[in-house]
Amino acid sequence: MSYLVLARKWRPKDFADTVGQEHVLKALTNALQTGRLHHAYLFAGTRGVGKTTIARILAKALNCDSGVTDSPCGECSACTEIDEGRFVDLIEVDAASKTKVDDTRDMLDNVQYAPARGRFKVYLIDEVHMLSKSSFNALLKTLEEPPPHVKFLLATTDPQKLPVTVLSRCLQFNLTRLTPRLIQDRLVHICAAESIPAEKSALALLARAADGSLRDALSLLDQAIAYCGGNVDEAPVAAMLGTIDRDHVSRLVELLAAGDASGLMATLKDIDQQFPDYARLLEDLARALQRIAVYQVVGDYESDDELLDASVARLSEV
Repeated sequence: MSYLVLARKWRPKDFADTVGQEHVLKALTNALQTGRLHHAYLFAGTRGVGKTTIARILAKALNCDSGVTDSPCGECSACTEIDEGRFVDLIEVDAASKTKVDDTRDMLDNVQYAPARGRFKVYLIDEVHMLSKSSFNALLKTLEEPPPHVKFLLATTDPQKLPVTVLSRCLQFNLTRLTPRLIQDRLVHICAAESIPAEKSALALLARAADGSLRDALSLLDQAIAYCGGNVDEAPVAAMLGTIDRDHVSRLVELLAAGDASGLMATLKDIDQQFPDYARLLEDLARALQRIAVYQVVGDYESDDELLDASVARLSEV
């Protein structure tokens, strides 16, 4: 059996398993519980934060054999078919590859027909901002007044490119980047479930490198498992990511505060031997200085970076 990457294996199957995005999940669950369902939803946010995943779970909630619910059973034929990508009434469209107006018209030709299998016919249009102007114009009327059996779920990483006429017809949800701590907690849970030995500090590095994207974090975890040969330890993960040991960042801050130019040059020479990612080094320095400034003003403020918090108190006295 072929290996299933962690990002696909651990894709959430229901709202309860979804990481973060509480403001979106609360609105959707309340709508499902009260029956106040909009005909068009727009999920906007950066890559890997759950746009398509939440849209698919919503499609399950609408078509579950047990009825419209905020907790789809995940076991009926409708739920399993949606999970496996073969539910006939969930039409997923990749707008990045189908940008022409003819593609949109072909899709809309079938809107009038009743669902073949489920309760609702759901159109999930991914990267909707890639549609052409003519395609948007062709979509407007149906998007405003679709048949009662049709729901539109739109996902985009660039909502600024969507026409105002489309935005005004949708219920909009802006998905936020996940915090490093949320991502790290999820990685810890997955490593435990997969029986993968992993240092917490190594997972913290992966969580920070993911830049708010859980999918990126899981891809990096897959890469780290292969790179480390099983045990996910901090040193090889740092080497894989091209990150600098946190002690070096602390040392640079101390030398900057002391005005020790020769010490700075010597430390940078040592760092250069590790072939670092200098953009990330500058980012780490800026984050450390910003965190120190906050600490000096408000005291013991806990951030989302546990590794940095551990050294901030000492550096604040420099």
